[in-house]
Amino acid sequence: MSSYFTDLAQQYIDGEWRPGTGSWEIIDFNPYDGEKLAAITIATVEEVDQAYRAAERAQKEWAKVNAYARRAVFEKALRVIEEHEQEITEVIIAELGGTHLKAGFELHLAKEFLRESVQLALRPEGRIIPSPTDGKENRLYRVPVGVVGVISPFNFPFLLSLKSVAPALALGNGVVLKPHQNTPITGGSLVAKIFEEAGLPGGLLNVVITDIAEIGDAFIEHPVPKLISFTGSDKVGRHVATVCASHFKRSILELGGNSALVVLDDADVDYAVDAAVFSRYVHQGQVCMAANRVLVDRSIQAEFTEKFVAKVKTLKVGDPRDPQTVIGPVINSSQADSLSAVVEQAIAEGATALVHGTTTDNLVEPSVLTDVPADSALLQQEVFGPVAFLIPFDGEEEAVRIVNDTPYGLSGAVHTGDIERGVNFAKQIDTGMFHVNDGTVHDEPLVPFGGEKHSGIGRLNGETTVDAFTTQKWISVQHGRSFFPF
Repeated sequence: MSSYFTDLAQQYIDGEWRPGTGSWEIIDFNPYDGEKLAAITIATVEEVDQAYRAAERAQKEWAKVNAYARRAVFEKALRVIEEHEQEITEVIIAELGGTHLKAGFELHLAKEFLRESVQLALRPEGRIIPSPTDGKENRLYRVPVGVVGVISPFNFPFLLSLKSVAPALALGNGVVLKPHQNTPITGGSLVAKIFEEAGLPGGLLNVVITDIAEIGDAFIEHPVPKLISFTGSDKVGRHVATVCASHFKRSILELGGNSALVVLDDADVDYAVDAAVFSRYVHQGQVCMAANRVLVDRSIQAEFTEKFVAKVKTLKVGDPRDPQTVIGPVINSSQADSLSAVVEQAIAEGATALVHGTTTDNLVEPSVLTDVPADSALLQQEVFGPVAFLIPFDGEEEAVRIVNDTPYGLSGAVHTGDIERGVNFAKQIDTGMFHVNDGTVHDEPLVPFGGEKHSGIGRLNGETTVDAFTTQKWISVQHGRSFFPF
């Protein structure tokens, strides 16, 4: 077991590693074999306050630091990650049940986003705006929001913590990070350790490992943070947005999805099968962009279905430490139970199980279901696991209607032999992102990432990240004299 689980099983507040003062512990388990990785005494409301106050104090000085000097911290953080890739991989595998493939994918993206953060420090630019008043100069400054609260999820905790923490810091803010209680090390204290080694001044980044059962809404209600960046379910996201709005805070919400991968009648079937299997089953299907629904034109349904089912049956399920494993465990027993219930509900409603995976502890084997009734609630919701729904359609118009028939609008993909046909199809889908002749699971440092409808509010990456973690301030200068009517 990595020493990270013993060394980092603490809170990180005001530049110090220390135990929480709560009356109970969060137990960090390996979801594959149930091994106890760490026990972490939770942070209380008082420690949340201490973390935010530390960030507030440190941020005032950090915002004055030359952007080129700030940039050096992120260059060093990138080197720290590269020097410890093997250990970080082991932590992802042990704490998340992520496979070697998934750990490599997450680490690659994390490094790409950190490289972008190096440049973000230099990105904010001011403007001079013309005035209708003689002698007046309008200056528009872009300044840090102040302190940002970050709440990260359990599925890609290292990447999705860094994706908000690094740019927020690079743009001159202080940060308090609350990782998911199932991934407190990968999503929380590991991130703090990396920035500590990179020379980030103490107090700027704080990590509180806790639970709403202990702190309630204190993390989002606290008066110090001006912005909450939340990644998680739409149910919790709705609550975060409501609380933020009532306290006049901004929120960036990256929420769930019910993405579809669509295979039109002129698609390369073998390629579409590969894209669909990856899009549904990567990291056990615990990805917000995963292809819950696979829509296939009825003219090629038989061929696609046969090849899709055959490929799914080859996916190795088991120990994520085995490099050959494609599907490891889901994060916990409640997730495993809910996925089993989804499959059984679909069958009870009349669906046909082309592949009916079994569940053993947290290992959920892949399932492929077809003939799910069109009015089934299962087709409306996010299924966060290795369960695919195959849905036939007759023509593009029906496909568009089915894809849009969901409260979510995050990602999606369409496969076709005609690229412009694919682009025209994509334009009709109510999502923040859509991909032609590719999978549904993508994220890149410069491209705005986010969803429509219940899939979230706001965007991250590139210029949208600058918009998210800074605010604009108008300062006017009157070089002459204004006229006042009284």
